[in-house]
Amino acid sequence: MLLDIDAITKSYPGPDGPVPVLRGVTLTLGAGESLALTGESGSGKSTLLHLVAGLDRADGGRILIDGTEVTALDDRGRAALRRKAIGIVFQQFNLIPSLDVAANIAFQARLSGGADETRLRDLATALGLEAHLRKYPEQLSGGQQQRVAIARTLAARPRLILADEPTGNLDERTADEVMDQFLGLVGEAGAALLMVTHSPRLAARLGRHAHLSRGRLA
Repeated sequence: MLLDIDAITKSYPGPDGPVPVLRGVTLTLGAGESLALTGESGSGKSTLLHLVAGLDRADGGRILIDGTEVTALDDRGRAALRRKAIGIVFQQFNLIPSLDVAANIAFQARLSGGADETRLRDLATALGLEAHLRKYPEQLSGGQQQRVAIARTLAARPRLILADEPTGNLDERTADEVMDQFLGLVGEAGAALLMVTHSPRLAARLGRHAHLSRGRLA
């Protein structure tokens, strides 16, 4: 398995003591598979995604990515794993405003030492960005900014892609167009995809579906 989540628990401090968010979540995801994670607000979806990405630490359980135990790594080790193997697409586009589109797309790949100019051009073309490469994020529509974020993620050739409501800030028509392009490119890359979404319609487009309820898989 590319991703192995085993009995993960996570709580956050509350006024009356720890508040459990994840209560022993276990799931796996193989290379090339896609899984949609749904659940009501506060069910722990984004928390689980952040733990897989190494952006937060679990209280208990294990997370392994391609055999590396994320939960045993220190901050530096988790950052290195993110650069090497993980791509993240957030609901907020998180583009760097001082960089143009071309530089934003190349940013993650250059950090990981895997920048490939042909790959960058091909992604820009596939996502309809070739005419916008010298523009800055503020000059783009929301849909165009999310396409840049997707291109930036895929440019680094991650084995595992994590997406947190990647079309949540877009209207339905634009969301469908962006999702079509996103899923097509992920499939071509052979990457695994774990996507958090509140939309059953979008969840149905992925290969598998898991539902979180009160911190447990239903």
